[in-house]
Amino acid sequence: MQNIKTIRGELNASDLRVAIVAARFNELVVESLIKGALDTLRSHGANDQDITLVRVPGAIEMGLALEKIAAGRQHDAIVALAAVIRGATPHFGYVAGECAKAVSEVSTRHGVPIGFGILTVDTIEQALERAGTKAGNKGSDAALAAIEMASLLRKLEA
Repeated sequence: MQNIKTIRGELNASDLRVAIVAARFNELVVESLIKGALDTLRSHGANDQDITLVRVPGAIEMGLALEKIAAGRQHDAIVALAAVIRGATPHFGYVAGECAKAVSEVSTRHGVPIGFGILTVDTIEQALERAGTKAGNKGSDAALAAIEMASLLRKLEA
């Protein structure tokens, strides 16, 4: 591996413009995801004036907001945050699947990295665990992925 050129992103957000798109539904959980994402962005050098928080009603509305933000080319990265909790109807599968599909399609279509912080869980307890208790904070993880990918894309485009 000594002779193989390796390109990787850096975890430096000091010159990045980042949008966070966060669902209002399941607000208790999503607020913790937002806090985790903001803490991570700030601890990696992001300035508050370079962060935009966009609130959408729920996870299913995420795709349209992501599309508009990515198409506007005003942000280097986006962090998508929501919590989809399984219920007694098939609704969960539609919402979770369509939300995940939108994140992937928008990111690929516009070349803008989107950190995936969409929780898809069976219970509120599982959601809370992933929003800053036992299982870490997936908002933080999504912000890290967005920072690293934005840096990587800059290197690949250079």
